[in-house]
Amino acid sequence: MKKLVLLPFMFSLMLVWNQSQAQELGLRFGDVLGNSVAIDGVFALGEFSRVHADLSFGDRGVGIEALWNFVYRPLGEEAFHWYAGVGPSLLIGDPFVLGVSGEIGLEYTFKEVPISLSLDWRPRADIVETTAFRAGGFGFNVRYVFGS
Repeated sequence: MKKLVLLPFMFSLMLVWNQSQAQELGLRFGDVLGNSVAIDGVFALGEFSRVHADLSFGDRGVGIEALWNFVYRPLGEEAFHWYAGVGPSLLIGDPFVLGVSGEIGLEYTFKEVPISLSLDWRPRADIVETTAFRAGGFGFNVRYVFGS
């Protein structure tokens, strides 16, 4: 069952990676499916749409989140943006967890250096193996902006 769920999830991640434009890559500090640090990436799908993905390793197992930020808008000045989105979350560990995460955050991209900083909140609803709602999930992201 776990392998059947994992195959379409990985296929969709590869498709997004292949179709994406400008990228940002860095680290996320905070709650990432029970782990505390993750590799954090942003893949633009258009001017106001993107995928925000995380890959975490820790005591709980390997965590994967791929959230579609369907809202990505400037907040006054061009360097500040806010975003909101939703997407699948998967924890390959004990227990195995498949769920849905939401996201809302605020981002600042420096003009002088290719660095982006953001704070966000990711509530999560676990569906498979356990059923629960988790309201935690606050995180701080530091990313390098490619092509800026």
